[in-house]
Amino acid sequence: MIQAGDKAPNFTIKDQDDKEISLTDFSGKWIVLYFYPKDNTSGCTKEACDFTDSTDDFSNLDAVIIGVSPDSSESHRKFIAKHKLGLTLLSDPDKIAHKLYGAWGLKKNYGKEYEGVIRSTFIISPDGKVAEMWKNVRVRVKRKDREVKHADIVKDKLDELRSAG
Repeated sequence: MIQAGDKAPNFTIKDQDDKEISLTDFSGKWIVLYFYPKDNTSGCTKEACDFTDSTDDFSNLDAVIIGVSPDSSESHRKFIAKHKLGLTLLSDPDKIAHKLYGAWGLKKNYGKEYEGVIRSTFIISPDGKVAEMWKNVRVRVKRKDREVKHADIVKDKLDELRSAG
C-alpha cells in the first residue's frame, strides 16, 4: 500500500489524444494525480469542473493536474469538449496506474461487493515523492454551513506543502 513519503510509482499510459504519457514526464513539477470512476457521471463531472475552475491557481503553484479513469481516450476527448475541461486525462482501461496507487479494489454498495475505482487523489512533489494522499474522496463535503470542494482542499494542502518546503 502506497503511503505519503513513498516514491511515486511511475507508469506510462495514453492521454485523451492517444499520446503516451509517463508520470516522469512531469519531473520537477508538483503533480495532482486524481483517480475517478467514469466520464460524464455527476460526481466525476463536478470533480473535473472543480479542478478546471482552479487550473490557474494550481498553475501558479507550479502544479499540473492529471485525471485518470478506465475510460477510453475517445471518451475523454468527448468529456473534455462537452465540459470545456482544462485537464490532462489519462486512459487506463487495464487499470495499470489504478492498481499501482491502490485506486482499484473492493468496494461495497448497498451490501453488494464488487471491484471498482476507489476515488483517490495524490499530491506528488517535484522530487517524485507522494507528499499527500486522499482515499475514498468525496467531491464535495459539508463543513459547518457550507459545501467545500475537494479541489479546494487539495489546493490548500498544496499551498501549505510548498510553503513548508
